[in-house]
Amino acid sequence: MNTKTPDIVIVGAGLTGLTMAYYLQKLGKKIIVLEKDKKVGGVIHTVAENDFIYESGPNTGVLSTPEIAALFRDIEDYCTLETANPKSEKRYILKRGKWQPLPSGLISAIRTPLFRFSDKLRILGEPFRKPGSDPDESVAQMVIRRLGRSFLEYAVDPFVSGIYAGDPEKLITRYALPKLYALEHNYGSFIKGTIKKAREPKTEDEKRATREVFSVKGGLGNLIKALSDRIESENILTGVSGTVIKPNDKGFLVSFVNSSGEKSKVQAPVVVTTIGGYDLPSLLPFIPEESLNPFTDLKYAAIVQVALGYSEWKGPKPDAFGGLIPSQENRDILGILFPSAIFEGRSPEKGTLLSVFLGGVKKPEMISKTDNEIEAIVLREIRSIISKLNIPDLVKIHRYSHAIPQYEISTGERLARIRSIQEQYPGLILAGNIRDGIGMADRVKQARQIAEFLASQR
Repeated sequence: MNTKTPDIVIVGAGLTGLTMAYYLQKLGKKIIVLEKDKKVGGVIHTVAENDFIYESGPNTGVLSTPEIAALFRDIEDYCTLETANPKSEKRYILKRGKWQPLPSGLISAIRTPLFRFSDKLRILGEPFRKPGSDPDESVAQMVIRRLGRSFLEYAVDPFVSGIYAGDPEKLITRYALPKLYALEHNYGSFIKGTIKKAREPKTEDEKRATREVFSVKGGLGNLIKALSDRIESENILTGVSGTVIKPNDKGFLVSFVNSSGEKSKVQAPVVVTTIGGYDLPSLLPFIPEESLNPFTDLKYAAIVQVALGYSEWKGPKPDAFGGLIPSQENRDILGILFPSAIFEGRSPEKGTLLSVFLGGVKKPEMISKTDNEIEAIVLREIRSIISKLNIPDLVKIHRYSHAIPQYEISTGERLARIRSIQEQYPGLILAGNIRDGIGMADRVKQARQIAEFLASQR
């Protein structure tokens, strides 16, 4: 039985785990990363096939934090940041079967057919409305209170579907959209807050957080490769099974079976978990079941993602980031991205690549449908909203039963339980997307902050 003694064990080699390992190693710490899958990267995976480059997981990120901008600066010699084509900035919203551009400013918000006239007047009055007093106000409640129901139905609802595949009636604003919550509570208004924040002095790293949509040249898989290649190969163990953590007088003993079927143990003073809440009970058997209920009860949106490749596109040329489908439209898809319009080299020169999303918390049954059923649904839906659509040359279907955790009313209890467990077992850190946000920038920010905190400890 092999036994190793690193400074820190990281469980999970997704973006959070790999980023944390990369920075910890740079800061002089000995680390071991344990991953149950045979490959690293979690749900991030890029496929090159028949002149198409498509993602089977996340398609894009947003440069929304200094940490994600700094990461690309740190690894710029190993992968190339690619920001979205400016011509694809438009976002479409479907209303009554027709695409309407999502307003990008106050004037376009007043002119758009997406919102009712009465709600357009509410938008004009938004800077003068008092902040809410309920800390657990839902996204829907906050938006209706400040901007009106049609703004919820044709701007925020599809936006929430695109990010969380969730329900704005159930997502809690301060957890799910903390920056939006902060605009109201720190500045008194979304509009006033946006203006004032734009005028505040920024550090160089903050200036690099441009909020541009990004990928990586050749696909997001190259970000994962750049990170994993910078970590010493013997310190990333993939294909491990039966991982169990137990506290002892030296910290924690982590036992597992390696990819060769050999039982192994790792002793370390610090262990960081970056896995989903549903896997924590088997990983942490020393914690009572009731203490882990906030994690096992955490709701996840189930997502089906379909990549459609057209070698020769006969429809109208995609001129936007994509289109989102409001719940009001009662469609069977959540939205469509146009990756080949956003980034170069994702399809043949005369072709187009689409990424279509189904499921979410409002239509969880989609993940149980057969490939033939899903393909039929997708082609029927997009043909009804994109004219002159020919038969695709590439159809790839990917399912994720635990795609996106939902930051609903139970989030407060979950965060409190995380603090309680970490206080009770010093050296154990529960990380990953069970807290601190779900976006790629959120994952990198959390990983960097934890790495710097651990490196500062004796």
